[in-house]
Amino acid sequence: MSTSLKSIPNLLKIGFSASFVMAYLLLSYSTAQPVETSNIDDLSKNDAAQSITPSQDIDKETQLLMDYFFAAARTGDVEVLTHFIEAGFPIDQRNNQSYTALMVSAYNGHPSATSALLEMGANACLQDKRGNTAIMGAVIKAEFTIIKQLYNHECDANLTNKSGMTLEDFAEYWGQSDKLSSAILVNSPIKQ
Repeated sequence: MSTSLKSIPNLLKIGFSASFVMAYLLLSYSTAQPVETSNIDDLSKNDAAQSITPSQDIDKETQLLMDYFFAAARTGDVEVLTHFIEAGFPIDQRNNQSYTALMVSAYNGHPSATSALLEMGANACLQDKRGNTAIMGAVIKAEFTIIKQLYNHECDANLTNKSGMTLEDFAEYWGQSDKLSSAILVNSPIKQ
């Protein structure tokens, strides 16, 4: 059976379920070539504002699948994220802005999607093109629940972004030191 992503809107119009459409997407993804992106560490500070582009042209179907995956992270759709990951989609795949699904989910305030991605093996310590991690995105938006979830995943305490800020510096800059401190207290073992 040949799948075409162009047929998805028509399938939805005639009443096929989202699960059926998802099966089409996953089947299409399984026939696509792997996506390779530029190495984040190779970006100079002058290139920080430039978006990361794939090292090779990707076909439209693969790009559409990536768009669906990141849309699911942005909207907190755990079911779609799970389908993608179970079908072999790389959990730490970066979009053209250098963000992972975990970063997108955390920034957009979706604790259940953030938790699911972490449980499925997403790397909480990856940095975007500016050197920021998922927890830094949660700090910007004052997402206390997500800050607590991500703080449980140990990253290098001396990790800095491209501006030279540690997590604590970043929280102070955004006026969220209290949220970060609360997350640290909540996650610290009780000393007797």
